[in-house]
Amino acid sequence: MSKNEVEPWLRGTLVEVDALRRGVLHALELAAEDVARWCSGLSEEEIKARPYGMASVGFHVRHIACSLDRLLTYAEGAGLSPAQMTKLRSEMHPTPREATLMEFAEAIEVAVTRIGRFSPDMYQEARGVGREKLPTTVGGLLVHCAEHTQRHAGQAVTTAKVVLGMRAVG
Repeated sequence: MSKNEVEPWLRGTLVEVDALRRGVLHALELAAEDVARWCSGLSEEEIKARPYGMASVGFHVRHIACSLDRLLTYAEGAGLSPAQMTKLRSEMHPTPREATLMEFAEAIEVAVTRIGRFSPDMYQEARGVGREKLPTTVGGLLVHCAEHTQRHAGQAVTTAKVVLGMRAVG
């Protein structure tokens, strides 16, 4: 079995990074691979499709990109900018296929760099999320980056499989 046939967390990579960040980075790597495998071959129409009322692949991919930026902003101890708020409101609006996939790829790349700036001694630092400043920690936000990304990557893959199935019978 080649290294690319197993999930990133089983490849023995990123051993120089502490376990928490390694887990987050591996989750982002897996999401990027899943999106590339299942979603990059979709047509312009297919990436925007909403079979059975499901959210589109494009929505999930954009939501991953935008939410990673927001979550990491909170982890860094900052509030959201007006540009981030505008993006939040625009996530449901489809963008062209290439722009959607590029936004996702760039967001993963930037997130990896930003995650690298955290250190284990920061994980217990208190952070607030949203206007209400809901309580969490840097570590909590980093873990949520992983779980939230994986949740939406899974939904994008599931929707892509439905769309591809419809293509096969259609």
